[in-house]
Amino acid sequence: MKTLTTLMMSFLGFMAIAQDSIELSYYLPENTTYNQDIPTPESIIGHEVGEWHVTHDKLLTYMYAVAQASDRITLENRGTTYEGRPLILLTITAPENHANLESIRKEHLSLVKGDTSKDVSEMPIVVYQGFSIHGNEPSGSNASMALAYHLAAAEGPEIETMLKNTVILFDPSFNPDGLQRFAYWANTNKNSNMTPDPNDREYHEVWPGGRTNHYWFDLNRDWLPVQLPESRARIATFHKWMPNILTDHHEMGTNSTFFFQPGEPMRVHPLSPDMNQKLTGEIAKYHAAALDKIGSLYFSEENYDDYYYGKGSTFPDVNGSIGILFEQGSSRGHMQESENGVLTFPFTIRNQFTTGLSTLQAANALRTDILGYMRDFYREVASEGQNWIFGDEKDAAKTYHLAEILKRHEVELLSPSEAITVDNKTYKRGYSYIIPKTQKNARLVQAMFEKRTTFQDSLFYDISAWTFPLAFNLDYTTLKSVPRNTTPVTPELNQGQVSAKSNYAYLFEWHEYYTPKALNTILNAGLRAKVARTPFEVEGRTYDYGTIMIPVEGQKMDADAMFSTLEDIAKNSHLTIYGVNTGLTKGIDLGSGDFEPVQPQKIAILVGEGIRSYDAGEIWHLFDQRYDISLTKLDLGYFNRTDLSEYTAIIMPSMSSWAIDESGVNKLKEWVKEGGNLIGYRNSVEWLKSKGMLKTEYKKAEQEPVAKNISFEQKEDFRGAQVTGGAIFNTKTDRSHPVNWGYKNDEVAMFRNTNIFLKPDEQSYNNPIRYTENPLLSGYISEENLELLKNSVPFQTNNMGRGQVSGFTDNTNFRAFWYGTNKLLMNTIFFGNIM
Repeated sequence: MKTLTTLMMSFLGFMAIAQDSIELSYYLPENTTYNQDIPTPESIIGHEVGEWHVTHDKLLTYMYAVAQASDRITLENRGTTYEGRPLILLTITAPENHANLESIRKEHLSLVKGDTSKDVSEMPIVVYQGFSIHGNEPSGSNASMALAYHLAAAEGPEIETMLKNTVILFDPSFNPDGLQRFAYWANTNKNSNMTPDPNDREYHEVWPGGRTNHYWFDLNRDWLPVQLPESRARIATFHKWMPNILTDHHEMGTNSTFFFQPGEPMRVHPLSPDMNQKLTGEIAKYHAAALDKIGSLYFSEENYDDYYYGKGSTFPDVNGSIGILFEQGSSRGHMQESENGVLTFPFTIRNQFTTGLSTLQAANALRTDILGYMRDFYREVASEGQNWIFGDEKDAAKTYHLAEILKRHEVELLSPSEAITVDNKTYKRGYSYIIPKTQKNARLVQAMFEKRTTFQDSLFYDISAWTFPLAFNLDYTTLKSVPRNTTPVTPELNQGQVSAKSNYAYLFEWHEYYTPKALNTILNAGLRAKVARTPFEVEGRTYDYGTIMIPVEGQKMDADAMFSTLEDIAKNSHLTIYGVNTGLTKGIDLGSGDFEPVQPQKIAILVGEGIRSYDAGEIWHLFDQRYDISLTKLDLGYFNRTDLSEYTAIIMPSMSSWAIDESGVNKLKEWVKEGGNLIGYRNSVEWLKSKGMLKTEYKKAEQEPVAKNISFEQKEDFRGAQVTGGAIFNTKTDRSHPVNWGYKNDEVAMFRNTNIFLKPDEQSYNNPIRYTENPLLSGYISEENLELLKNSVPFQTNNMGRGQVSGFTDNTNFRAFWYGTNKLLMNTIFFGNIM
């Protein structure tokens, strides 16, 4: 029961908000005059900042208006989101700087050349300010309107000097789609008589919530992989300007106060220089002083870390910049009770505005130190690089996509002129790339390619490993020197083709990344196709497990139409399809029973309350954006009323145990028994086992870890050390099993962020993927969990009636950049009936 004092504080806070109207002056600094020719947010969007949650369209309207009215601002559109919303950027600086902006940019970029003689005393500092990368953390984007107004309209020598010494790259909404989704929810559920009761519907948005973008991705984990349009826009801006400071305005739990970096001192990535943290601490003093002035509580050097370089506050740290994370306790609507009294939306906006301004004050006060730091960073980096080579002689497309990421980060790439063999791996031209060590981004490459298994701390706010060549399951190694006759290259996807017209059959191996796209298109075109269960050789070319064969005879198309169709498919899928003129081979002949028919697929995925939206979104994106395969999203809210008979496969992302009731369980069982292919991920594996659908056994420790010499204060850290938050592990695979078709090596790196450990089946052929005796490749796992992982299995499958049930303990589609295991899911889809 709440105390009388707490209730009175909540009541008084509520009354103050109810009686006092919100005014723009609440956010703005005292004793400042403003240019009356600059429009206020209210004059453009029709309500005061904080009165309603700003929708992205209104935010956009104001930013265009203030940019048009002010000679301190220019505005550009850098692209669109998946839902077609503009990704705008404002450049804010003194008018005289705008007249010379390109020269300023080029001079600023000279810092990354590591010239220690470069005089920085007269150079402007570059600050990238970004807001609300999580759409349901909206105080940042709402504060951006007040901050843009202040920067455009404030008058006097202080603001003029600051703008002369600063180029501000101003990103008012990192996540337009998510912001729009959440604003709609908060506004449509707002009461005229506002209530701070946390039980009100306003504070409980429906699945999947506004945190994520269109495909339910957390955009704040995509700074390094750069897989999404919002990320690609901001990364292009980052490398175009190389800002000295980048701010990332977030929200956290309602009962929290305000956080600013530096975070946990022991949880900083070793590649981040000590000077980075020292300067972050100096900047923090300005935030503290500004928040002290307005009476806001805050904390620093707790909870949040600086480890994973894929976050906005940490990505700058490996690029000679300084990333700053801000976390504001969230009202999650317009006002809500909290441990600190009634938390109002305007109050959250005010803190974000205040620290946005204190960032600029710190940047100006520490300008020469921070500019000098970037210059010195790149001088040190110049001597520490390594030469790398990576590729897959069977999969040009997958190799290209890693090269594409590197080019987005302006990493220089070379192409070998001829095949190179290193450590018994062959790297062919067009299927491999070389990264020379002599380049400005050597430390970034090191962060992307290294394997790290020892750590100062065992707690991680995010994943502990992200080694990109392992994520792509590519061959890679270091080189002592760059081979002769290499040439600079801009990566391009290979042109697909059909080798020759055939009147007999067409073949393509299953190795290339886009083969599922090609097969799906072939089947949907009404063509019959078969898959080879064993390797063979024909007309001087060898074909591996999983080779697809399309016979010419007995098809709905004639030979000419079929050739033309396959040419289009080959080009769109970036692979070579070979025409052959005989069925006589070395190995299985083309008419052999070891060629299994492949059927067209109609695939569904379960979504809705109880389903982990991140996992569902990754799968949706894989099918919709990568493979052009139609995927039906079945919401659990109406699942029991859905006719499942038309679906060949249903995917269950990780989900809660309560998500499907008994009626739904029985419905799924009957569907599988009639021939359905059910595929579960992560927690769904436990659900499938509990319902008697997946025959598997768990590996469990004989006893839970026992705390010894652990104080009460250290209790949570002790428990947290047992979490496998995201690391990479090696598996040994049976390449003859359909789940592994398309992989040329018999080892596959798996990403794991669960503690679900499955015992191998007693029949060895039922364990197509098995963790090795020494599985840890990169990242953190406790000793106890590592012992359980050894020789366990991440995949099991069994028949149920005429259907199939399969389960993956690991995420094969992690954050859209784990290209290397995407095919495991596609194999389970297309070849589930022969597993």
